[in-house]
Amino acid sequence: MQRMFAVISLRDSAWNSSSPLEGQVDWDAHAAFMDGLHAVGFVLLAGPLEGTPNVLVVVRADNAEEIRSRLSEDPWMRNDLLRISVVAPWTIRIGSIG
Repeated sequence: MQRMFAVISLRDSAWNSSSPLEGQVDWDAHAAFMDGLHAVGFVLLAGPLEGTPNVLVVVRADNAEEIRSRLSEDPWMRNDLLRISVVAPWTIRIGSIG
């Protein structure tokens, strides 16, 4: 049964701190990959947490292993720009996400 998860990723060793998000290596490939996951309903929300090296991604999946497997194909994960730090089931108590 699918449920919601909060995934926090951290900037990894290949991240160039002197370049903006869109200036990182493989930005176009990363953006296309994430757009594809959003189009199929896997990724619901995603974006950097301002003032931190963290990225929050809200996904709908069966389990943490599915999440790690699918996100491992992200060019930024494969090329050490991001790495998953936390995958946690998330129970929404107030509000909703499509």
